[in-house]
Amino acid sequence: MSRILLIGSPNSGKSLLFNRLTGLSQKVANFPGITVDVGVGKLLDVPDTQLVDFPGTYSLQPISAEEQVAVAQFEKALEDDNVEQVLCVIDATRLEKSLYFTLQVIRDCEKHGKPVAVLANMIDVLDRHDLAFDTAGLSEAVGVPVLPVSARSGKGVQAIVDVVRHHRTDAGRVPGNRYLDSPDELLRGTAHQLAHRFGPKGDVLVRSQTRLDGFFLHSLTGGIAFFIIMFLLFQSIFTWSAPAMDAVEAALGWLADLIVPHLGQGLVSDFTADALFGGIGAFLVFVPQIFVLTFIVGLLEDSGYMARAALICHKPLRIFGLTGKSFVPMLSGVACAIPGIYAARAIDSPRKRLLTYMAIPLMPCSARLPVYSLLIAAFIPATTTLGGLVGMQGLAMFGIYFFGMVCALLVTGLISRTSKDHYTDLPFVLELPPYRVPGLEPLLRNSWNRSRHFVVKAGKIIFTVTVVIWVLGYFPNYGADLGESWLGHMGRLIEPLFTPLGLDWRYGVAIFTSFLAREVFVGTLGTIFGIEGADENMVPLVDHIQASGMGLGSGLALLVFFAIALQCVSTLAILAKEAESRALAIKMFVGYFLFAYVAALLTFNIVSLFTG
Repeated sequence: MSRILLIGSPNSGKSLLFNRLTGLSQKVANFPGITVDVGVGKLLDVPDTQLVDFPGTYSLQPISAEEQVAVAQFEKALEDDNVEQVLCVIDATRLEKSLYFTLQVIRDCEKHGKPVAVLANMIDVLDRHDLAFDTAGLSEAVGVPVLPVSARSGKGVQAIVDVVRHHRTDAGRVPGNRYLDSPDELLRGTAHQLAHRFGPKGDVLVRSQTRLDGFFLHSLTGGIAFFIIMFLLFQSIFTWSAPAMDAVEAALGWLADLIVPHLGQGLVSDFTADALFGGIGAFLVFVPQIFVLTFIVGLLEDSGYMARAALICHKPLRIFGLTGKSFVPMLSGVACAIPGIYAARAIDSPRKRLLTYMAIPLMPCSARLPVYSLLIAAFIPATTTLGGLVGMQGLAMFGIYFFGMVCALLVTGLISRTSKDHYTDLPFVLELPPYRVPGLEPLLRNSWNRSRHFVVKAGKIIFTVTVVIWVLGYFPNYGADLGESWLGHMGRLIEPLFTPLGLDWRYGVAIFTSFLAREVFVGTLGTIFGIEGADENMVPLVDHIQASGMGLGSGLALLVFFAIALQCVSTLAILAKEAESRALAIKMFVGYFLFAYVAALLTFNIVSLFTG
């Protein structure tokens, strides 16, 4: 199958254009470092052709690990005989910066005999401000077709398809050795001249961005805006998603009441009630929170605010040995640690990248979200103020998220001051992308896909663990006495480890299984309590926990434990791969478990001291 390469600088709209050309839902965001892997999809209008999307890079002379991935893969792909053409995406609103990279791409394509087409994206922004861009003149000057396009509106997409279909004609012929022997210094000067001759005239876009930056980056208003935005982010996770969570819980309860009575008495009925509705159903209740979290974070990314937040955070993060660029991977870790670790490739400094790796697992990821939500719902009253906009449970969620972030900063600060290593350091340089109005449809689609992916990925693990837990808890006495089941005997073997936290063997088993994935904790408890009380409250797991006699100290200790412990096998595997060190992953796993246990023990004893 023939292949077309898609390459461009960060924030050029390349990934959104890739989605429009292929119909795939690759994540799109407006800050450097979001595309950290090579994406492949078939062109919708040319199904026998693959489009290959490379990570964004500013230059073919890479600095960061992410750029090294992009450049290495691109150079390798140019040697592939199946590659028939290269599409280079540029930001028409920032022409000089984009053209330097474009000329480097044309030079490499001349060496390998590959046709090139330049896609001048964001043309809709220029049209909206009545700014002219001479694409025909630029095309003649560089010797390759330059197409005005808008990935957001779809303008010019058909012209791209036409160029792909007819790339062997004169419109897509191999560039004629204009830059074959040109050094980078000469290309940089040429890019400046071309941008001045053919680019849009005027500073409307710059002045508009400067006004907004004057507010969002101001020492006073910028800081206030940052804390308000972060506070609203965490409030949205719990308080604003509550109606959807209630709807899912009601639907599952209705479905259980509809199905279970018709199954009669016996093995199938017990499995359906205990394992499916008790275990998996208890987990599904919290999926709306993952959707809301992904949507709000995507809103911040696409608007261009995320890069500003990174700049705001650079000075305080520097105290803890990190950089402003660490903010993006760390906040990505709020959704999932794995893309956060991938996004750390964009950090130029190897030393700060290592410290960011250590911080990301402590960020409160979406896999922890069901655990947090369950325990907060069980121990924090659901009272609200300000007309329902602010709730106690939302404040508790903000508090536990803030606690995880503080732990991450304390760990990196301690390590940066005490450890001696061979990693080099580099200065902090960050591009501020233009402010843009996020597209609602891509955000909703991405949130839906993210939630669905989380359910499918976690669902497989939860289903497997649920079946195993149910079998161990149901036999050999068919659920008559959970304490005398195989699971009960196994749980009592590990119970002494968790007794100092005020937890019995049931919670010990749930913690133990959560090392496969944090969210399994909810499914395991749902299955265990489902076996104990299958005739009532099959889905509302909160009721079972409140009736189990677990005290406030134990509940808060569990929250602290899950906020710190590194309990995800997938995260450990990716961490070992990205850091190229299994030893680092093992040390972090053991160190964070001991840290979590000691912190949970202190929490239990302090709370017990004050509450009796």
